Amino acid sequence: MLGGIFSFHSSWKDRQDTYMHKPLPLQCTSLNFRGFQFAQAMRFAIEEINNSTELLPGISLGYKIYDACASIARGVRVALALANGNQAITAPSETPCARPAQVQAIMGETSSSPCMAIATVIGPFHIPMISHFATCACLSDKTRYPSFLRTIPSDYYQSRALAQLVKHFGWTWVGAIRSNNDYGNNGMAIFIETAQQLGICLEYSVSVFRTDAPDKIQKIIEIIKVSTSKVIVAFLSHKDMDVLIPELSHHNLTGYQWVGSESWIFDSQTAAMDRHHVLDGAIGLSIPKAHVSGMREFMLDVKPLNSTSQKLFTEFWEKLFSCKFKQSKSSAGNQRKCTGHEDVSGVQNSFTYMSLMPIFYNVYKGVYAVAHALHNILSCNKTCNNKVQQDPLTILQHIKNIHFKTKEGDEVYFNENGDPAANYEIINWQPTINGIVDFVTVGLHDSSLPADKQLNLHNKSLFWAQNSQKVPLSVCSEKCPPGTRKVLQKGKPVCCYDCLRCAEGEISSTTDSITCVRCDPEFWSNERRDACVKKVEEFLSYEETMGALLTAASLFGTCMTAVVAFIFFRYRQTPIVRANNSELSFLLLFSLSLCFLCSLTFIGRPSEWSCMLRHTAFGITFVLCISCVLGKTIVVLMAFRATLPGSDVMKWFGPAQQKLSVLGFTLVQVIICILWLTISPPFPLNNFKESKEKIILECALGSAVGFWAVLGYIGLLAMLCFILAFLARKLPDNFNEAKFITFSMLIFCAVWMTFIPAYVSSPGKFSVAVEIFAILASSFGLLVCIFIPKCYIILLKPEKNTKKNMMGKGAP
Repeated sequence: MLGGIFSFHSSWKDRQDTYMHKPLPLQCTSLNFRGFQFAQAMRFAIEEINNSTELLPGISLGYKIYDACASIARGVRVALALANGNQAITAPSETPCARPAQVQAIMGETSSSPCMAIATVIGPFHIPMISHFATCACLSDKTRYPSFLRTIPSDYYQSRALAQLVKHFGWTWVGAIRSNNDYGNNGMAIFIETAQQLGICLEYSVSVFRTDAPDKIQKIIEIIKVSTSKVIVAFLSHKDMDVLIPELSHHNLTGYQWVGSESWIFDSQTAAMDRHHVLDGAIGLSIPKAHVSGMREFMLDVKPLNSTSQKLFTEFWEKLFSCKFKQSKSSAGNQRKCTGHEDVSGVQNSFTYMSLMPIFYNVYKGVYAVAHALHNILSCNKTCNNKVQQDPLTILQHIKNIHFKTKEGDEVYFNENGDPAANYEIINWQPTINGIVDFVTVGLHDSSLPADKQLNLHNKSLFWAQNSQKVPLSVCSEKCPPGTRKVLQKGKPVCCYDCLRCAEGEISSTTDSITCVRCDPEFWSNERRDACVKKVEEFLSYEETMGALLTAASLFGTCMTAVVAFIFFRYRQTPIVRANNSELSFLLLFSLSLCFLCSLTFIGRPSEWSCMLRHTAFGITFVLCISCVLGKTIVVLMAFRATLPGSDVMKWFGPAQQKLSVLGFTLVQVIICILWLTISPPFPLNNFKESKEKIILECALGSAVGFWAVLGYIGLLAMLCFILAFLARKLPDNFNEAKFITFSMLIFCAVWMTFIPAYVSSPGKFSVAVEIFAILASSFGLLVCIFIPKCYIILLKPEKNTKKNMMGKGAP
């Protein structure tokens, strides 16, 4: 004997007991076709088994089916009736709990909360209870519900699958409505936990129950109205959804994308109630479609129900055909009279749509699971052993271990928690021309696969809210484009944020980046801040205007020096050339030409050799140049001393001594340069600090002491030369060279004194330009002040280029 607990009614009349008399039985209302369909599915399976010669041969299955009326209390009451036969206890010594159970297993109930109550009561007696539609994950707890099994997957998998579905379409800002019972509360709790892991935020989460007062339903409607999210996840039972739909239609709440649980998403009765199409385009999970040959015909053959319960059958028949068996005066004009011979095939309503066939199939599989367990217990082959003790615990253990295939080829088995494998179809509500919703399968979800492969959407066109072909957008904040980063808004969920542009030198190349990445030193962020681009390398090159001008000035100085040297060579026998050691003059011109040319080493891309050459060449050539000037200055002073009576100074500073002095002064600088190059030479350096957007290619000094020693030595010689020239400026010569040397040294010192602050403060390539300018300016100063006056005399005033005029003995 199998027990069945189904809700043929969905509610009951509420009454207040006064405790003055025994409470009357519960008066059920609102006939529910689903309960009849589940009962028919159970009867179909039992009759098919009884007609089978392979399963339980010689054994007939019977059934006792009760109406739980969607009441938890009534569900517990009828479960106890199935367990003990509801027989009156006559003998005081009789212990009813010791009697064997009246049924071998119980099919039902449909909802999670009644199942929890019933499973808690009958669990200690180990009576198997197999539900076809109770999905609450809490029922997998075998410590609390040891005898509960089900043929529908746990909501643990459905809730996670719903979160993955929402994430797949990019909906990160959603609202949530749940049934205020164990099914809705537990299912939504798992959904929220998974959603948070996937980066989905809930704008609101509200609960509803079919018995809620109208003002509470109104509050939910107002919450939906003021919300900014356009996607609503509805973890609702079909009964609660049926209560909510009229209110949604009344307030014309269209344009929302509904995501539904298996309880209502493929329910034709729920779809039929949506006359204003507020749920069009809804998407959700359902139990995979099923077909059981012969079940539809059996279920529509309702005539045999007439023998089960006359009153219930009458109520069922009247609702099915919208008629009345007994006409009252008030209803005579509204409804036709029932004959009892109406044709079911001509009726189109939720009873005949058979949209819940997958759930009917679950009832069918539950009955077969019990039958296979009994088949094993009774050691059935061609016959069964009726003498075997059929205690509930043995039956429960065998049901847990069964593994068989239905006639349709589907495997049936239970895991350690009494749950089946979790597979779902993804259903999309697509309205048809005649206004009836078509439940279109658009994908599958298999929880047994790896997380990234569980969701599989077919290449089918989906209908969205308001018949849109475009996936609706539901986010708190628009995606942050590349080049920006997310900054959370204070006091709001993580899905609400502002997009802040990356700082200079930082980029974000992906959408919704939470951080900006700093570019490598050689790179800089582009204008959009979404890519690092190579920094512009800056150095003083020959191609740019400033480099070209300095190069031209250097070559012009060199040519000018060559011209002067040619003039001096051409007129080398004239008194003005011979007056002051012509060899020093030619050596000075040679060193000046080197000074002009050494400036070219500062132009162009710095390399290891150019860095070492530019400073050492500059230091040595300038010392050579200043040494020559210093030698000429000393010669002038010595020459004046030599004209005094009894003076033999010139023999101490003759031509040989002059050359040695130049060589000695220059050798000191050479030694300084060698030490500098040996200890810590200059080297090419990529300077990233000077400019954010450029790489300054420069020559690092290596040893700053070496650099300033070279400059200091040049400065020391220049100051010495300036002092000596200054002392000799008023010597009584017609052509006083010391005066011109004084001017040249004045220019030289002025240039290099201004060079130091200008060099330190100039950025990048301009510091190199300042150094070149100082070299050229001081070189031109020496060339112009010392040699141009002489060239002027040689070329334009040849009459003054006489020994007599040079000695100051010519006509005034």
